[in-house]
Amino acid sequence: MDTNIIEKLDRIEKLLLEQQTMQKQVLNFNETCKYLELSQSHLYKLTSTGTIPHYKPNGKKIYFNRVELEEWLLSNRVDSQDEIEQQAADYLITKGAVKL
Repeated sequence: MDTNIIEKLDRIEKLLLEQQTMQKQVLNFNETCKYLELSQSHLYKLTSTGTIPHYKPNGKKIYFNRVELEEWLLSNRVDSQDEIEQQAADYLITKGAVKL
């Protein structure tokens, strides 16, 4: 009985910590790993290659802006098949290849 209560309290604590992280504007390295669901080594690689926006105010610790991370996650959008077909049809119409 006691272990069940402790497990539930642990889950509640974890959810509260995750919610606090979601409300923060600036995330540290470990919070960013959890937020992006990336391993530490992969996030280090992304920062060292300059692929992901980050900050090093004192030249040592790495920080991230949550809004910039969201923008980075949503970059390089891939069009759906319907969008590609519509773009192709629009292109053919504007170039005069298809006469209606």
